[in-house]
Parts: sequence; structure tokens; C-alpha cells
Amino acid sequence: MSKSNFGTAPVFFTAISTILGAILFLRFGYAVGTLGFWGVILIILLGHMVTIPTSLAISEIATNKRVQGGGEYFIISRSFGLNIGATIGLALFLSQAISVAFYVIAFTEAFSPLFDWFKETYGFGLPRQVVSVPAMLLLSFLILKKGANLGVKALYIVVAILFLALGLLFAGSPVGEETSYFSENLALKNGNSFFIVFAIIFPAFTGMTAGVGLSGELKNPGKSIPLGTITATISGLIIYLILAWKMADTVSPDLLVGDQLIMSQIAPYGYFIIPLGLAASTISSALGSVMVAPRTLHALSEDRSLPWSRANGILSSTRKKDGEPFNASLVTVIIAMVFVILGDVDIVAQIITMFFMVTYGSLSLISFLNHFGSAPSYRPTFRSRWYVSLIGFIMAVWLMFKIDMFYALAAILTIGVLYLYINSVHKQRRGMEDIFKGAFFQLNRRLQVYVQKNYKSRKKMEWRPSAICISSDSFNRQKALEFMNWIAWKYGFGTYIHMKNGYFSTKLADEASKELEKLVDIIDQKNSAVYVDTMISPSYTSAVAQAIQLPGVSGMENNMVVFESLRTDEENMQAIVENMPLAKAGRFDICLYSSTLKPVNHKSGIHVWIRSTDVYNANEMILLSYIISAHPAWEGTKISIFNIVGHGKTEESRDEIIKIVEQGRLPIAVKNIKSVEINEDTTQRELIEQKSQDAGLVIIGFLEEQVKHDGKKIFMGYESMGDILFVNSRNEKTIIE
Repeated sequence: MSKSNFGTAPVFFTAISTILGAILFLRFGYAVGTLGFWGVILIILLGHMVTIPTSLAISEIATNKRVQGGGEYFIISRSFGLNIGATIGLALFLSQAISVAFYVIAFTEAFSPLFDWFKETYGFGLPRQVVSVPAMLLLSFLILKKGANLGVKALYIVVAILFLALGLLFAGSPVGEETSYFSENLALKNGNSFFIVFAIIFPAFTGMTAGVGLSGELKNPGKSIPLGTITATISGLIIYLILAWKMADTVSPDLLVGDQLIMSQIAPYGYFIIPLGLAASTISSALGSVMVAPRTLHALSEDRSLPWSRANGILSSTRKKDGEPFNASLVTVIIAMVFVILGDVDIVAQIITMFFMVTYGSLSLISFLNHFGSAPSYRPTFRSRWYVSLIGFIMAVWLMFKIDMFYALAAILTIGVLYLYINSVHKQRRGMEDIFKGAFFQLNRRLQVYVQKNYKSRKKMEWRPSAICISSDSFNRQKALEFMNWIAWKYGFGTYIHMKNGYFSTKLADEASKELEKLVDIIDQKNSAVYVDTMISPSYTSAVAQAIQLPGVSGMENNMVVFESLRTDEENMQAIVENMPLAKAGRFDICLYSSTLKPVNHKSGIHVWIRSTDVYNANEMILLSYIISAHPAWEGTKISIFNIVGHGKTEESRDEIIKIVEQGRLPIAVKNIKSVEINEDTTQRELIEQKSQDAGLVIIGFLEEQVKHDGKKIFMGYESMGDILFVNSRNEKTIIE
């Protein structure tokens, strides 16, 4: 195991040395010359609208739980789940590893005077690799031989040189004959180049999370990470603000744009101290990255998060004498060396920026969701504000696309594909739904309270089914669950209650919990939109009484009770008939799904039968046929309406229904609306059986008085037909507004 012996200083120095990197020396003057003082101030403030919320978010999360090895990866994986953590963690590791190469290549710019002298003396230029490759080899040897301890000691030296260079720069004099160039550099200019320059300068502000990667070696991460990270971020902001003023005041715009090492002309002994400062800043940034990247990879492999099992074993091992992640460090320096040899990482640098932005946005999002979710276990000793974290997340996403839409989409697509692959390898691991769960709970609660408070206008609301179904036959047949899914798929809401017979006890509660898990698996496999639950009750009557008092899961009151039974099951039909008055007493619409053992033939259409007694039922029956047909299983099916009329009223009744359908913009063809005369030799039931025996679903209305008079008989029979939905509406529904 690695010793946890570092305090706050390494966190601060690792972060500040990465923040004050190569771009400060090489491109900051160019930014001031191109955009002017106020343009660069705007870039600094805009960039810190991402970095400050991120540093606050990290500080908050670090004081809620002990941040172990892996830093940012550990935080993301323990919040979003190991699979999404592995996805972002791999992207983060590659960014950190390639960043080493980026800083080493930038380090060679400190030797520009040497390269210029060589070209003037010998007539040809040397490739930058003559410096960058040996520098990378030396850095690799030192980090592999001595590990993080040497890296931290070296940081103290290079940061001291860095601050000496900055101190002399701030003490320097204007370049040229003028005493001040501030008025020339003051105004914002070249606004069309703003985000191009922003893309070049923004990496200068990143790096505040670099110290978090040392979390596994810290004595007290909960103290050191917030203090070191926030101090480095604020210090960097102040230094960049002062630097913007200094550059604007001491150099003309032309020189700022034309000379990337213009700082050497400002500072006393600048010909020596500025290249030395550039070397110190780049090598310190490289040191910071080369210490942090292996720890990210090591943490990934320790969690067995890499999709290659053998790699997990190799990369999770540490060196016995000091606990250093030697194998992970070796992989890091090999990747870095490849890009150092290539020598040009401009394109890769933009991808790196995108992955860092994804990381920063994720950290801010985690903080926001934890605030919004209000989990009792979230008790950080340091607290940011939810709106600060939200701003950080939004700004990170927005700036990704403003910097470069192509690279932003490439980064998001890469992470998406990587997540799908890792998710397929580690199917058993929890996904990112866990962190969203608390936020969804809170959002659902607030919405339901809002709906309840503002429900005075419910009588004027457009009708839609909010159905509740009670069944004890969930695992014998699933016709009721299928029907509820048809209703809830697009336009309605459905709650399915599996009844478990008996008196409440610990044993039955455990059994009900297991059965609920089975139901959830079923609706997951069917891609169902129905909410499922279980209920323990000593009788069917008490279950119905309990269920109709449940609140609607949508925030809308339940308005329909759905019963379901096999048409041949007389006992179950009798129980349903006996409990219909209970549902009617609660002012519910009632549906009875009379099923058969035959599968539903969706292509055979939906038949709606309207009789003279269906004054209240007719519109609801038509609306239900439309709502059901929206489910993908019924795609392409046709709805037919049959209106049973007396002699001589055929056309008149048909015209009324056509008017309702057309003005209601319902997708029912006029040719499928038919009025059917009934004669003395044929009963209504025989007529329905004759014309709808092959239909996928038949919808028939019924009255409460019929149930009182004939009981279960009105729902039974129909031997030649498939499934039937019997509908009783408590009031007339409006189709035409």
C-alpha cells in the first residue's frame, strides 16, 4: 500500500504549477494583443466560470466522503457508478497522459534561442525532438525510479523558479519608447476571433483538479483537497488578472502578437529568466500530469473497471518498497513518449480540452444533483451553492461547443461508445441512475405538491385515463399488464397492483418484495410505461378499497379502475362484479378486460360497438380506442366503429359519429364508421359476435343497472371472440372542444 504522507502543499503546488503553464509564457501576450485588455479579462472571467465551480464542487465532495486513490475518477465513479466512472476515467487518464507530451513539447520552446543560433550558424534547423525526446526520457526515468516523492520535491524547486520569473516580469519596464501602452491595448477588438483565442487560452486556467489525483497519498484529503484546490484556483485567477494588466501596459499590440517570448524583453534578466520560467512551468506541469495520470489508471484497474480483465491485474499492482503504481506509470510514459516523438499535438490538445471539460462538467453536475437530491447522507463540511455548480455544468457544456463543435461531438460520441462497451462488459454494475434518483425523487415530490395545490381547475382539464389495476394473477397471465401498457404508453397513466392474499407479516412482506422485483424485470423487458407495485391484503374487496385510495403516481388523481379476468373464470368474474359498486362509489370509470388464452392479433384491428344505451360510454370508448392504437404493438391497425341502431336511423346516427370523429381529428377512416340495424331475429350479442369474431380487441359499453340485473352474465359468453374491453363511464367525455 502507498503511504499517506502528503499534506496540503503538494495539492496546491501540483494545481498551481499546472495552471501557470506553457500558455502563460507563450500565448498570453498574443491574446492581449489580439483581443485587447478587456477581451482577455472577459476570457479570464468566462474561463473561471467553469474552473471555480469545479474547484468548489471537488472541495464539497471531498469533505463528504474520503476521496481515495484516483482523485477525479474516484469522485465520478462513486457518484455516477463504476461504469460511467470508468468511461470518463479512461478519457481523463488519456488526457492526463497526453498532457505530459504536450507540456514536454512546450518545454522545448524554452530552447528557442539555441535553435535559432544553431540555424544561423550551421544553416539548417534542428527538429524539436532533439530536446523533447531526451527530456521525456529523463522525466520517465525519474518518475519510474523515484515515484511521486521525487516529483513533489521537484515541484517545490520548479514552482520557486516559476514565481521568481513572474516576480521579475511584474517588476519589468515597458518595451520601447512609450511609458505605457495601456490606452492602445484597452479596448475590446477582433470580436469575431474571441472564441478562437479562448480555445487557445482556456487550457491555461485548467489544472486546478491536478492535485486531487494525489488523494491516495494525502494524510487528510478532506482538508487538503479543498484548501489546496481553492487556493490554487483563486491564486491563478489573481495572477492572470495582474498579468493581463502588465502585458497591456508594457508592450505594443504588434509586439504582443508577433513575439511569443515577448516577456523576455519586459523582465530584468529576461533573456535568461523567462526561458527558465517557461522551462520550469512546462516541466512542473509535466511533473504534475505524470504523477496524477498513473494514479487514475491504477484506481481504474483496482476497481476492475477496465474492460480487459488481464490488464486490470497487471496495472493494479504496486511496487513493494514504496507502493508506487509502477506498471501504470510505465504505460503513462510510453503513451506520452509516442506523442512526444510525433511532435505535433495541436489536434490532440483540442480533444484533451474537450475531455477535461467533460470531467469538469461532470464534477459540477454531481455537486448540483447532490444538492437538489437532498440525500440525508450528503453532509459535506464544506458547501458550495447549487446554482454555482449548475452554472459550472452549463458553462462547461456551452464552451465545449463554442470552442469547436466537431471536437465536442467527437468527445461526446467517443465517451458514449466507450460507455456502451464498458456497460456490456460489466452488466452487473450500477449505472448513473443512482445519482439522478434523489433528484428525480425531489422533482417528483415538488411537482406532485404543485399539481395538488393548483388542481382547482381539474373539472376543465382534458380527460385522459389515469388507471389503476388490481390483479392476483400477474405471473399466470399478463393480459392486464399489457392492456395497462397500451393505455400508459403515450397519452395516459397506469398503475398496476399485484395483490398478495393474506394478512400483513414480515414473511409476506419479504415475498411481496421479491415478487415486485420480478414485476419490475417483466416491465423492463417489455419496455413498459406502467408503474408496478405489490399489495398484501386479506381479501379482494379490501385490496380494491385500498387501491382506489392510492394517489396517482403522475400527480394526477386516478380516475379509472381496470379489472381483468379470463372470460371463462366464473369465480373471478363474480368477485369483480361484487366489487364494482366499491369502485363506482369512488367516482371511477370502470373497465373490465375480459381476456382469453389466445394471443391478441393486433393486425386485425380494434372494433368499437356503440349502442343506444351508451350515452355516457360512447365518447370514452372512442377515445380509448385512439389511445390504445398509439402503442407500437397496434401500429398500422385500423379502428372500426359500429353503431347499433333501430330501423330507419342508419344514416342519421352514422353522420353524428362521423362529425365527432372528423371534428375531433381522430385517425378513423369514414369508411370504417358503420351503422348496423338490428332486427327481431338477432340479439346484440349475436350481432357483435358475427362481425367482430376476428377483431384484435373489441370495446363494448355497459351500464351499472345491467350489472345489478344480470350480474356476471353480461361479461361472459362471446365464445367465438378474442379479448373484449367492457367500459362504463361515470360521465360523458368531451371529444370536441
